[in-house]
Amino acid sequence: MDWDTKSTLRISCARGLAPYLEEELRSLGFEPKQGVETGAEVEGSLRDALRLNLLLRTAFRVLYHVGSFRCDDGDQLYAGVQALPWETMISPDEYLSVASRVNHPTVTNSMWPNLKVKDAIVDRLRETTGKRPESGSSQENVVVTLHWSGREASIYVDTSGRKLSDRGYRKLPHSAPLRESLAAGILLACGYTGDAPLVNPMCGSGTLAIEAALIGSGRAPGLLRSNYAASHLLGFDSDAWLSLREDLNRASRGKTPAQIVASDRDPKALEAAKKNAQTAGVDQLIEFHRCEFEDTPVPEPVDGSIVILNPEYGARLGGELELEGTYGRIGDFFKQSCQGYTGWLFTGNRSLLKKVGLRATRRLPFFNGDIECRLARYLLYRGRHRANESDRA
Repeated sequence: MDWDTKSTLRISCARGLAPYLEEELRSLGFEPKQGVETGAEVEGSLRDALRLNLLLRTAFRVLYHVGSFRCDDGDQLYAGVQALPWETMISPDEYLSVASRVNHPTVTNSMWPNLKVKDAIVDRLRETTGKRPESGSSQENVVVTLHWSGREASIYVDTSGRKLSDRGYRKLPHSAPLRESLAAGILLACGYTGDAPLVNPMCGSGTLAIEAALIGSGRAPGLLRSNYAASHLLGFDSDAWLSLREDLNRASRGKTPAQIVASDRDPKALEAAKKNAQTAGVDQLIEFHRCEFEDTPVPEPVDGSIVILNPEYGARLGGELELEGTYGRIGDFFKQSCQGYTGWLFTGNRSLLKKVGLRATRRLPFFNGDIECRLARYLLYRGRHRANESDRA
């Protein structure tokens, strides 16, 4: 398998994160060629895919396209997959799993296409090598992905395996945590770079603060993981892989973000946040405080200072009526303690935003799982400012 041959790289992400994924790709020298709601496509090689696995913050998976063909039924699916040169990609000594996204009227059992693809690959390898790989559902080794819509099927090798959003540091998730890729997308939407203080009251298990520390210190999030599906493909260069990881490690050394302050009143949440930060290797970059959110220490603001909260919003942890007072207190905290900052509030309950008592200057759409959310921005001017009066709801 030629690791320098360019093909289509299909990078998937959560719904709502595609604009931020595209920004990341452009910053890394790639030009997205097709915008979709849950991902982007670029031209790249398998070596490029390895680099993207380590560097992308908002992505789920990086898929490398190996072939497409007309497909109207199971027989054509089997034949199209079996015609691909799997003996150049997969060792028969490896473990194989298959995933799929299928939209076709003949398919009523979601597992059936996976079985067809697996059988076609295994039969090809048995014919060409005399051996067959073990197979199953674990996506830790070689992963092949089928996208079948209408009359066309496309086959990819998944270079990621487990979702990239699973960084590996969240050992104690606590209650209703944000997915790591969503937290990174929120921070990118806020314009966070690490050059100015960031304050995160109600930090929960610490995902926002930890992702901020990774961004601010320039650390590649994928370095926290060791196993990627690409490393199980034929032709994988382990020396080049180690060299790439070392280069990225060196690039972040000496970079220290501006002050990051995280707080929570729940001792269990704070314990989880501290342990997760330690696992991520950024505990020394975050100041943790146990207190009510109003009592969170707020550093002197500079241009670009951010205060961001992700409070409960009734869908999972608390009733809406109980939270109305909390959102009002958040507005008071913004006005009284965070002058000179930009305030951001992430919530899945838009009616509760009305209780903040300030008019949001922007409301950016996101999805937390199936819950449609908003990231609201509040400009918190120093002293009395004309805009302060007009910002009040």
